[in-house]
Amino acid sequence: MNAATIEDAMMGPPAPSMPQTLEMFIYFAVAVFISLVGTLLIVRSNSNIGMDSPDGRRKQHDRPISRLGGLTIFVVLILGVLVMLMMGRMCWMEWAPILLCNALMFSVGFFDDLKALGARVKLIGQIGVALILYSMGLSIDVLSNPFGTGGVDLGWWSLPVTLMWLIAIPNIINLIDGMDGLAGGFGLFLSLTLGFIGYVSGQPEVMLISTLMAGALTGFLFFNFPPAKIFLGDGGAYLIGFFVASVSLKSSNKGSIIAALLVIVIALGVPILDTVFAILRRGIRGVSIFSADAEHIHHRLILLGYSKGRALLAMYSVCAVLSLVGISILLTKGVALPIAGAVLFLMAIGAARYLGYIRSWSKLREQMNEALARRRRLEHIRAHARVLEFDIEKCTSLLDFTELIKHRFRWIGFKDSPSPQTQPVMIPMKEGVKCVFHCPIDDGLQSDWFNRADAFSSLLERCLERWGALPDCVIPNHEAERSTDMITPTSVLVAP
Repeated sequence: MNAATIEDAMMGPPAPSMPQTLEMFIYFAVAVFISLVGTLLIVRSNSNIGMDSPDGRRKQHDRPISRLGGLTIFVVLILGVLVMLMMGRMCWMEWAPILLCNALMFSVGFFDDLKALGARVKLIGQIGVALILYSMGLSIDVLSNPFGTGGVDLGWWSLPVTLMWLIAIPNIINLIDGMDGLAGGFGLFLSLTLGFIGYVSGQPEVMLISTLMAGALTGFLFFNFPPAKIFLGDGGAYLIGFFVASVSLKSSNKGSIIAALLVIVIALGVPILDTVFAILRRGIRGVSIFSADAEHIHHRLILLGYSKGRALLAMYSVCAVLSLVGISILLTKGVALPIAGAVLFLMAIGAARYLGYIRSWSKLREQMNEALARRRRLEHIRAHARVLEFDIEKCTSLLDFTELIKHRFRWIGFKDSPSPQTQPVMIPMKEGVKCVFHCPIDDGLQSDWFNRADAFSSLLERCLERWGALPDCVIPNHEAERSTDMITPTSVLVAP
């Protein structure tokens, strides 16, 4: 390498020219405007399609809110791509697989927003979309060395690694979409990061399409900041995640994992950490990792006294810092990778303690033993619930079954009726029916009562099917709506 080449490498890629900068600004501004108008139309529409109603537990908004915010983002993205194709700024043959699969992934989430598909159906759809993209030639074939030349050929491992990348990121984005402005804001930071990757790697089409997505998200966020007037929905969250996953593969060096993909992993530090906490928390408690709860990082911040705005700003700040840390890996050609790893490790340790997931490092083993004991008790309760479902067939009347279930409820700890020593836990069921269980106050196990009550939801639905009524030890729909002091997952701070 001669002196001129070394000097060019040290100077980095040339800055975008004035025409390029102006073009990016125009794309961004037009995307913001169309997104604003499109989102406003959805917000002001009188349609009841895709509405997200509060349930008194995780969904604490005071009125039904549309979940179709992802539709506007998708429309802006498609319109922008068509303009880029007409202007010759993008090669259709190169980008067709990415655009097609982004549309398919959005469709999986969008149909779920219209009518719940279930976790398994959505996962099958995600795997199918990822397989289509893999079969069309976009894959992770080589794990390259971020510190220099060389790498490891993945061989047949290329398929599972690529599928994991394409499926994990949409689900990570969807998992953190539990607070107004959070997933959309993270998507904005990630889109800007992708745009910078396109600039560094000399790919103007990556810069433009990332700018387009950033503009669409900016327009949407005007209506999604707290208090939100519209939600992303699964369609929007899946679209953001799959866009980041697929475009980052496109921006990498012909399928090789280089610093470009490491930038995205570092920038996703907060949602990845939240996902890890959720998997560990639910695994230890013995509940499905797909079950929703209200103990994500943003919920914990609110329990610690943060307002929604401050919690959002805090998480935005961390995301921005991690994006810069990730970009430093790209600019230093991997030299900053150990520093980035140390930052993520320290952040994970500090967050686990600060957010209350770990009460005390010195008593961590004792806390784990307590959690495992509560898990065994929950498994025992679920076994009782399954036995009671068989008992329904043996009982000749609801009165007989009521006496039986009251006996089991007393053993579990539920009370027959409300009192100053109880607090209600509301469990939504099918067809809009809600049930309220009377649970002891201040026994240190408030969060467990949700899982215990959930174990009986299918049993009570079976009661409704057979007798058209519920045992009097739970409050049915119309009375539940009058209960004003419900326990919700956000009303207590409990370690796992």
